[in-house]
Amino acid sequence: RSEDSVSATGDQDRAMTMMIRVSVYPFTLIRTRLQVQKGKSLYHGTFDAFIKILRADGVTGLYRGFLVNTFTLISGQCYVTTYELTRKFVADYSQSNTVKSLVAGGSASLVAQSITVPIDVVSQHLMMQRKGEKMGRFQVRGNLEGQGVVAFGQTKDIIRQILQADGLRGFYRGYVASLLTYIPNSAVWWPFYHFYAG
Repeated sequence: RSEDSVSATGDQDRAMTMMIRVSVYPFTLIRTRLQVQKGKSLYHGTFDAFIKILRADGVTGLYRGFLVNTFTLISGQCYVTTYELTRKFVADYSQSNTVKSLVAGGSASLVAQSITVPIDVVSQHLMMQRKGEKMGRFQVRGNLEGQGVVAFGQTKDIIRQILQADGLRGFYRGYVASLLTYIPNSAVWWPFYHFYAG
């Protein structure tokens, strides 16, 4: 019965995470476009961007890159697994809870960001796609011609263009900045968590 309750809790957590992503994603897309545009060449603010995207592309326009972005959920599972395995490994060398948590937290973030950053890069390029106009560095062919393109057709096109322009390094733009942000944060957070939880 306890295994069933753990499984149900896991399913509820995943459903809640997905609901939050669905509700927040349009604002993530709008923020990304506002940050990339030159001055106020396309949008005059959040509400203006929301209305213009809805008029041009409909509701689906607010969710460009969403399917690809959901793959970052994998990184969460990898984070937890890496954390637990690293704690067990470090326990062979040190019994200090602080040391185990520090090393495990940093290692977990390293693994998670190694998965998340390439997915985010592709997702953000997909967010930049607009019918008939170029906004980002890359543009899928169908959008340049004002035609729709199958969702994963766009993804493949963006991946191909990133590879051609930058090679594998193109998928890791901002990787070092992400590591410098998340590794120290995670490494410091876990020792405090175990200190206060214990």
